[in-house]
Amino acid sequence: MRVKVLFFGALRDIVGRSEDELDLAPGSRVGSVFEHYAGAFPRLRELERSIVLARNQKFSAASESLGDGDEIALLPPVSGGAPRYSYEITSEPGGHFFALTREPIDTGALRGLVLRGEDGAAVTFDGVVRNNTNGRRTLYLDYECYEPMAVKVMAEIGCELARSYAIGRIAMVHRLGRLEIGETSVAVIVGAPHRKAAFEAALEGINRLKRTVPIWKKEHFADGEVWVDGEWDASVIGR
Repeated sequence: MRVKVLFFGALRDIVGRSEDELDLAPGSRVGSVFEHYAGAFPRLRELERSIVLARNQKFSAASESLGDGDEIALLPPVSGGAPRYSYEITSEPGGHFFALTREPIDTGALRGLVLRGEDGAAVTFDGVVRNNTNGRRTLYLDYECYEPMAVKVMAEIGCELARSYAIGRIAMVHRLGRLEIGETSVAVIVGAPHRKAAFEAALEGINRLKRTVPIWKKEHFADGEVWVDGEWDASVIGR
């Protein structure tokens, strides 16, 4: 059967057209349309949570059955829609910032949140998706986490670092969902009057985040996929 597919706003820019026609097997469902285009345009997969589907000009669940000649629309968020951060904490006092996002991480904006007039140093650590693991070619990564707990643990780490080092403010943001090669998966930004404390706090921050925050990574390779095994920090989990 054949269906007509419409794209609007940013989704139209991603696929490079405003409409298309798609042939699907009998018995297919509305979600099959999204899966087809998400396979061809990975950016759609990143935006999956914010995309709404409509069938014949009515909102539709992905599980709804398709009929020949149906019109399916992929709808981006309306103006003023979903926030950049799915979970965030701004600590007061201090002004430290901790968040999770499914959008690209804007380290420049985070640096603006962190820096104070009295700071003489700003250190930014970017964890970036690389194209291989031990020589095995990586296609992309998927991150998921226990979101409300993860952002709280990040805040605990950051606030403890602020008490332990001579720094001003610290920000930590982790990306979730699908990430392509070269994209930033995690950012730690530290502002301080002097560079030594800023470097030391940023290094300890990313090391502790990797060991104690409940975030999991799946690597997708040319020849398979695997969840990456790590090890909990025993001093934190009480073992």
